[in-house]
Amino acid sequence: RYVVSPIPSDICRKRNLIDVQNAIRFVHFPQNNDNPEDYNLQRSDAHRRLIYDEFFFFELGMAMKKSGRVLEKGIRFETKNNLLENFFSGLPFSLTNAQKRVTDEILTDMAKDTAMSRLLQGDVGSGKTVVSMAAMIVACANNYQAALMVPTEILAKQHYRTIRGWAENLGLKVNLLTGSMNACERKEALEEIITGKTGIIVGTHALIQENVDFHKLGLVIIDEQHRFGVLQRATLRKKGIDADVLVMTATPIPRTLAMTVYGDLDVSVIDEMPPGKKPIATTVMGENKRDKVYSIIAEELAQGRQAFIVYPLVEQSENLDLKDATNMAAHLQKEIFPNYRVGLIHGKMKDKEKDAVMQAFQNNEINILVATTVIEVGIDIPRASLMVVEHAERFGLSQLHQLRGRVGRNDIPSRCILLAQYARSDVAGKRLKVMEKTSDGFVLAEEDLVIRGPGDFLGTRQSGLPDFRIASIIRDARILNEAKEDAFALAAHDPLLEKPEHVLLREILLWRWQGKLDLARTG
Repeated sequence: RYVVSPIPSDICRKRNLIDVQNAIRFVHFPQNNDNPEDYNLQRSDAHRRLIYDEFFFFELGMAMKKSGRVLEKGIRFETKNNLLENFFSGLPFSLTNAQKRVTDEILTDMAKDTAMSRLLQGDVGSGKTVVSMAAMIVACANNYQAALMVPTEILAKQHYRTIRGWAENLGLKVNLLTGSMNACERKEALEEIITGKTGIIVGTHALIQENVDFHKLGLVIIDEQHRFGVLQRATLRKKGIDADVLVMTATPIPRTLAMTVYGDLDVSVIDEMPPGKKPIATTVMGENKRDKVYSIIAEELAQGRQAFIVYPLVEQSENLDLKDATNMAAHLQKEIFPNYRVGLIHGKMKDKEKDAVMQAFQNNEINILVATTVIEVGIDIPRASLMVVEHAERFGLSQLHQLRGRVGRNDIPSRCILLAQYARSDVAGKRLKVMEKTSDGFVLAEEDLVIRGPGDFLGTRQSGLPDFRIASIIRDARILNEAKEDAFALAAHDPLLEKPEHVLLREILLWRWQGKLDLARTG
């Protein structure tokens, strides 16, 4: 049986790729003059051809999805207006150069008559909210509504307070929509949304419920986008007419991973922190320093500050010799800090319970919050100056960086202590030392990707990572770059693969993607 490759011959010549049939044969039966080590390390010419093919078909699918979006009608927003100028001039700070660049990229998209589909990356504290506010103001100035969807109620309330403070000075009305609102509040909010009395709507998953109708939704913004499924994001967009979509994340995503998972989106990166923002002093300590850590916590509390202590487990496990949040919260309250209030929050609690605990912590009714990683997203606790992570060797670098970002939200000098049993593993010790040396989330993300691999980096809930059989986005990053460049160039010349020479290519592409190309991803 003869294997036919639909990849154009000019691409194969350009990349010096061997014939696919020979590639398959040589992988199984190497030639006598081939270097055995090249085959063992999957870097032979035969492997390179098969790796290229995997990447090419994936990136061509991404290019097709992006081409489909280019054909999608959008709203041509007028981006120069007095409201936006008044907003910028009224801010008590100047935007960083990165914020200005990213704002320009977003507004340029909004001015086009095709739908925007953009991912905004920015490290914790880099100022994504003010950039997204500029986009929402443009929507309102053009008589459209903007909706901001966030994963938790307490985060929705936090954004609502910030955005309402800015909007009121501009004469714009902001509404909050969450699941815990009483019937009267909800009815009033829904009325103002459907009649167009409100221009900006901040909410949780409640925004995508069937009975929520908008007057004229033109801009959809998803914050902490990895907490939402593809269909949830698409559902919110469908509540508008040709709405633009901006998805945001505070989790830095390595470039190779962004090319793979978000290859169909335009990407903006805020890669600069506001001036004067102090780095969080980070220290790795062993179990033998536990008493010292408790003394440091006591010193912070004595000054009226608050602390987080994070554990990898909710409850004790018979199989793992690890401290857990539930038992340690009780121990800390009774034995270590009896004069302070210790709270507990973890993922097994109901949303209302979690929100109540976080609200109490925000109100300074709780001094120490014992938690699992449920607190890694978003909340501002101005008095929190200390983050302690137990069994830090069990966490990824990006996760530790997110946890570290929960403190230092104002001018108080803040610190992060990583309590670890790293003596058991030199690798773990070296990895954690990276946290002491850098506060750059993108540097940590690249390191994390190499150490943990793409699947663990993204977590089990992330559905966007393809299951490559032979290719590795880490090992084969250079081939991935080449395949993306070639696939997107081909799609630019033939967006629907309608040319006669691309018929077979189209058929194989659709088969490989298993019908997923008709579902336009919204982030």
